[in-house]
Amino acid sequence: MTRQALVGDIGGTNARFALVTPGEFVPHDIMTLSCADYPGMVEAVRDYLSQVGRVADDAPREACLAFACPIGDDQVTMTNNHWSFSRREAQAALGLERFKAINDFTAQALGVPHVGPDELVEVQPGRSREHAACLVIGPGTGLGVAGIFPGRRAWIPLPTEGGHVTFAPTDEREQNLLRHFRNRYGRVSVERILCGQGLLDLYLAHCSLKGTNPSCQRPAEVTAAAAGGDAIARDTLLRFLKILGDVCGDAALTMGARGGVYLCGGILPRLLDWLPQSGFREAFADKGRMSAYTRSIPVQVVTAPWPGLLGAAEALRNEEVE
Repeated sequence: MTRQALVGDIGGTNARFALVTPGEFVPHDIMTLSCADYPGMVEAVRDYLSQVGRVADDAPREACLAFACPIGDDQVTMTNNHWSFSRREAQAALGLERFKAINDFTAQALGVPHVGPDELVEVQPGRSREHAACLVIGPGTGLGVAGIFPGRRAWIPLPTEGGHVTFAPTDEREQNLLRHFRNRYGRVSVERILCGQGLLDLYLAHCSLKGTNPSCQRPAEVTAAAAGGDAIARDTLLRFLKILGDVCGDAALTMGARGGVYLCGGILPRLLDWLPQSGFREAFADKGRMSAYTRSIPVQVVTAPWPGLLGAAEALRNEEVE
């Protein structure tokens, strides 16, 4: 029997693990574990392998795990949970011959080439150019921004911290919103608005500007209220998507993303019906003298359930990923 490799996509709340056959990219034995249930990453991996019956002589010898935190030297410290570990010590404890740790949005980006056409929803038609960078961007807990470039031997990931660029209003409403957020945060990055908490904050800002008491206390409630006809929640959701279009268009220009733009993350697949109603596409393309450039770039939403696991499988064999 071919020995399987371990892949994982680990966030602040949940750790998703799977096995892959070497040389393939389709994950199987996918399982989601709660990070709070384990003192650390090693214990969670051991429990997963025990549950799928891969222990002792059948245990993986290779692994690539993606983490929702910066990846630098040996020490990995999760941003939104208590896990912190040494990569060298974890590799030894798990008996791994090869262990790669990558950023979670780098994994999202590397997963895009392995997503099937039936797992993509077109937002803007266009022509994808060969040998050009692709932008992978999406709101979730934060705003992830990354790229991939087709190298000579493999996809080259382009990690960024593009979610932390400065928010740039484009009309009077956004000028008022900027003043509201500046009073609260000082400098306002686009991630302050374009994430789950940002959607709620944007709703609360709209309520404040309109002098109305808020009825929503969680991001999901804003979406539900918008679907139910609440005018402020609807304005909030449409503004959220319009600002996302502005930011995606700017990022596409910065990265030269003529290979296409892929919208990832946990939020947008739930908002597919809202995208055509919003100003996303117009805002994406409206770049003055460069509007013809942005209007020609294909934009698609990724609806695949496990792009991070696909990307971890890609990274495991990708010589461009350390």
